[in-house]
Amino acid sequence: MLKQRIITALWLIPLVLGAIFLLPNEYFAWALVPVFLIAAKEWGRIIDSECNVTQWSFTLTMAILLVAMNVLVPTNIVWQNGHLHPLFLAAILIGAAWWACSLLLVIFYPKSANFWQSRPMLKSFFGQLTLLPCFISLISLKTLSTTNDPYFGGCLVLFVMLVVWAADSGAYFVGKAIGKTKLMPNVSPAKTLEGLLGGLATTMVVAAGVMLSSPEQELGLVIAVTIFIALASALGDLTESMFKRAAKIKDSGTILPGHGGVLDRIDSLTAALPIFTLIYIAFWM
Repeated sequence: MLKQRIITALWLIPLVLGAIFLLPNEYFAWALVPVFLIAAKEWGRIIDSECNVTQWSFTLTMAILLVAMNVLVPTNIVWQNGHLHPLFLAAILIGAAWWACSLLLVIFYPKSANFWQSRPMLKSFFGQLTLLPCFISLISLKTLSTTNDPYFGGCLVLFVMLVVWAADSGAYFVGKAIGKTKLMPNVSPAKTLEGLLGGLATTMVVAAGVMLSSPEQELGLVIAVTIFIALASALGDLTESMFKRAAKIKDSGTILPGHGGVLDRIDSLTAALPIFTLIYIAFWM
């Protein structure tokens, strides 16, 4: 399994970096659509693992929403005079509110499942709240300050991804080595408190890299933001684990050998990206 994960990562990482730094903003926004539609199809299995009609109808709904966002808010008007387009900002704020709610759902699982497990429409709504703000956040960060520095927005996206990858890798290896205290056994029995703390410690490498490349930043703020983003990424991971557990699904898909589905690979980012976008607007804009 680990060998497969590494092999997949070796071809996936250059592809992701190329999209972030080499694709023009407009092409980047449209290139995200099929990726998120694959994730939407996988979320359809969470809604109803046995009904293809449900899965494809949710995918079609997401396709309409994603295309509508790209048509209504072209990349050249995402930012105007240092302000994020109101439609994008509203979607990201709603996404942040969803993650606050999802924290409660995770904490009180499995009791919380009594509220949503037998309601496909509610699970569809949760899927939209998970995927759409992440999609919008990626475009928002990528298009930030591109007239002054074409790589600035890409660096912000990369920062979030590095924090998430560091947290995930640190949690995996530390949890394997010394993990004993179960973090959320009802949600994800394999995750441990030691793994979470190891992941948070690993993200400090990313924070150090930020300070080395941009020493004018405030160290305390960089550390706090890094830790908060790592915690948000853990919530994204746990939330997807909760929904998959309720649906009796191990992996959301099989498209990425060793990693599962696209949703399995971006679950942490679905929470981390909207939260970071709001933090960036609050502290750096």
